Amino acid sequence: MDETMRYDLPDLRLVAAIADSGSLTRAAELVHLAPSSASHRLTQLEAALGIPLFARHARGLNPTPAGESLLRHARQVFAQLEQMHADLAPYASGLHSQVTVFANTNAINCFLPEDLGDFLREHPHIRVSLEEQPSPAIIQAVAAGQVEIGVVATEGGLAGVETRPYRQDRLVLIVAPGHPLATKRELAFADVLAEPFVCLHAGSAIHTFMMNHAARLGGRLDVRIQVRSFNAVCRMVAAGVGIGMVPRSAAVDGVIMVEITDDWAPRDLQLCVRSRDALSPAGAALFDHLAAKGEL
Repeated sequence: MDETMRYDLPDLRLVAAIADSGSLTRAAELVHLAPSSASHRLTQLEAALGIPLFARHARGLNPTPAGESLLRHARQVFAQLEQMHADLAPYASGLHSQVTVFANTNAINCFLPEDLGDFLREHPHIRVSLEEQPSPAIIQAVAAGQVEIGVVATEGGLAGVETRPYRQDRLVLIVAPGHPLATKRELAFADVLAEPFVCLHAGSAIHTFMMNHAARLGGRLDVRIQVRSFNAVCRMVAAGVGIGMVPRSAAVDGVIMVEITDDWAPRDLQLCVRSRDALSPAGAALFDHLAAKGEL
């Protein structure tokens, strides 16, 4: 096989069409080639690779193991091309720029939907890429210049970035009204480690946060069920499945809030950037919009 060989997209599309249809003639129709041209292309490709891509039989063609391997890579190429088209298409419609934002679970679930909605209505030619990450990872990404804006909970470790206040919040325990802990006004996290918990899904920023703090206390959370939203956590807790920990802003009717006495319970949110002056015009506009929310 020629290691410098270049693969043409028409060849890859032909391979995929043959695999999907099982017929060279039908595949030629699908990719708008004459059957003789399709056969010649396939023969040339197999000769260049030095391996057969399809096994010929009376009822058509089936991919060989090598053909299956090429097909997997071809489909990945097609998917990447589609993603590239999706990313570029808005620019043809007047999109001027895109801003990447990393934020923790609290910000994404409780504050950013409305705040970003207001911003995007005012700036229809800007696109925002929003990704959930734990606060330490967000700070690291912002400091390294991998992302323009981060939204994190203040817990130290903000060296190397410029910050502005965004929103104030606090983590609280939530329990069902009839739960034995419902009469408590406040508790330390260490006091409830033995309780069954309703948690957000593994990989969410707050799930990682809770697991890390339980480990620092020498314990391990008893996670009875994992769900996808704070609202689902509250509903499960209200149904008596277990206790939960959510930001105060996410608690709903039907649960009892118990204050957490640990010094990390306040989860005031901060915006962080490498430098306000170094932001793109779109990034600066979004940063100022969100910072204004912290001044209300």
